[in-house]
Amino acid sequence: MLFFLSTQTKTTDIMTQRQSTGVPRLDEMLGGGLIPGTMTVVMGATGIGKTQLGLQYAHAGKKQEGETGILFDMTSRGDAQNQDEYAKRLFDWDFRVASNEDIRKESFDVTSVWNADQSRTDYLHLFRRSGRRVTLSDLDEDQWREWKVELSRKLDRAIYFFYGNFIHGVRRIVLDGIEPAEKASDSFQFHMIDYIYHQVLRKESDWLARDLFRSHFRSQETKVLENPYDHQQLGCLVLYTCHEVMLDDLLERRIESGDLLSNANTIIQMGKTRENGKIGRALYVAKHRGSAVDESIVPFHITESGLQLQ
Repeated sequence: MLFFLSTQTKTTDIMTQRQSTGVPRLDEMLGGGLIPGTMTVVMGATGIGKTQLGLQYAHAGKKQEGETGILFDMTSRGDAQNQDEYAKRLFDWDFRVASNEDIRKESFDVTSVWNADQSRTDYLHLFRRSGRRVTLSDLDEDQWREWKVELSRKLDRAIYFFYGNFIHGVRRIVLDGIEPAEKASDSFQFHMIDYIYHQVLRKESDWLARDLFRSHFRSQETKVLENPYDHQQLGCLVLYTCHEVMLDDLLERRIESGDLLSNANTIIQMGKTRENGKIGRALYVAKHRGSAVDESIVPFHITESGLQLQ
């Protein structure tokens, strides 16, 4: 009986360890915050305030877990997301930017992952020079074959980025730069999000280390076991740009099978509103599995301190 009570208490504690979004009123709407080990999608049109919310969530990790979160920028057309400028203005946070160096080059020492000065970075933008469109239908068979080879190399770099941050205390991930596509199956970004979430974030630490070190895993196994992390405590926030501008249109949007939204535990919709001849902004928590949720439509403003709910 005593063992049962102890186990129950431990399980309850884990379930109630929410991650703050960095916006107190939004945390209240979410029943205390976001649930670690799940995916949250923040969707809205360009310029609505998604990046500010993502940075507030990432920065809140400094107070709650002792380390700020990381940003993985998936923009492929070279458009600037201005994350570094926002971070500097909002929090005086100077991004440590990861290089795009191919870690499979012989000159790259993958064991540098143990050195926090080299592997603990805040931001990685793998596709900044690709200039590719985000839909697979834009590529012919040869171009798609070449793109898959390039993508494979970039995934290796991504694994180094994620693992190197996780072993040094990071517990929050923001995926930014997700662009709209007519069909989810036609977007390489959606394919990559699925890979990152299921094959990186949801993997136990020693198995992700195997993907990183490959044939050299045995020589690094002792250090791998000395530097574990709990993948169930990783939070993932996806910033998804959609076509819909007005919040009313977002509320009516259908979730199709295979859609990024169908796999999300939590969906936060951000859009513009029109009332009495004035345009405003508001957000709505459209989905939050496993928790009580405030279903109010809440206006918000973008200020010098970031996103603030009324």
